[in-house]
Amino acid sequence: MAITALGYLGVRSDTLDDWSGFAGKLLGMQQVDRGGKTLAFRMDDRKQRLVVAQEPGNSLAFMGWEVAAKSDLESFAARLENAGIKVTWGGRELADQRFVEALIVFEDPDGNRIELAWNPMTDSDPFTPGRPISGFMTGPLGLGHAVLHVRDAQALLPFYRDLLGFGVSDYGLTPYPLYFFHVNGRHHSFAMLGSSQAGFHHFMVEYKNLDDVGQGYDLAQLEEGRVAFTLGRHTNDYMTSFYAASPSGFFVENGWGGRIIDPESWEAHETFDGPSFWGHERLCLPEKTRTRLREMRLDAAARGLRTPPMIDCPWLYSEITCE
Repeated sequence: MAITALGYLGVRSDTLDDWSGFAGKLLGMQQVDRGGKTLAFRMDDRKQRLVVAQEPGNSLAFMGWEVAAKSDLESFAARLENAGIKVTWGGRELADQRFVEALIVFEDPDGNRIELAWNPMTDSDPFTPGRPISGFMTGPLGLGHAVLHVRDAQALLPFYRDLLGFGVSDYGLTPYPLYFFHVNGRHHSFAMLGSSQAGFHHFMVEYKNLDDVGQGYDLAQLEEGRVAFTLGRHTNDYMTSFYAASPSGFFVENGWGGRIIDPESWEAHETFDGPSFWGHERLCLPEKTRTRLREMRLDAAARGLRTPPMIDCPWLYSEITCE
């Protein structure tokens, strides 16, 4: 019994027109007509990966996580109910809306809606991106990753680690608590930011080509306030990325080159180097906070911290062998 990937996300927004341009023309997703007050977007052969509903709140509506077998839904439902978590089985109408065969619904201790789904549907028509890109890194790795603001990261740790079975990849405690979790080979598909708040911080989409990120960065810089974090590289998952401010106020990380791990042998550990090797200047934050994070980056640079050489990155060059 295991959760295998982040399958889909749902967002509330009262600015559907803005989302149409943002997800399609900047991120490169394919908009799918759903009618009414809902937008849906494809990233690959799946029927949909992102759903934006015209509802007040401008926040995360739900996270959809995939399981390998229908029996896993029953097992998770029993485990959660034994822990005092109310679980609802999704009816046929909801399953059809999510384009899955079956699902269960519940909330985490902070009130975030979680859906566990089985057997997602694919589309026979090829994926057509909203701008010219080489495609997204999805498949068994899932949509990407999602990161939540949480009031108390330690309090939610048992829920995600013990009840849902997410593996801890690594964690940092300064300048704020950050916990990263994996459910497959992607370094993290979920993370919690202990900011003493509640809400959606960002989700990440990973491109197959670095140039797709760079060209998106150029497009984002044409709009005032669209770039929230400048181009940079993370210390734990080695992702090269920038963060764009979405029409709903949270961020979307546009990344390339993320680290692939072996979940069976990976050991959780504390990190001390800050979130980024370089870049990722937080344009959206107060100067005091930006200064602290900048000092951590400069310290990492002074100590000569680097990602491994590309020849040692099998997740980037899995088909290349050295004679």
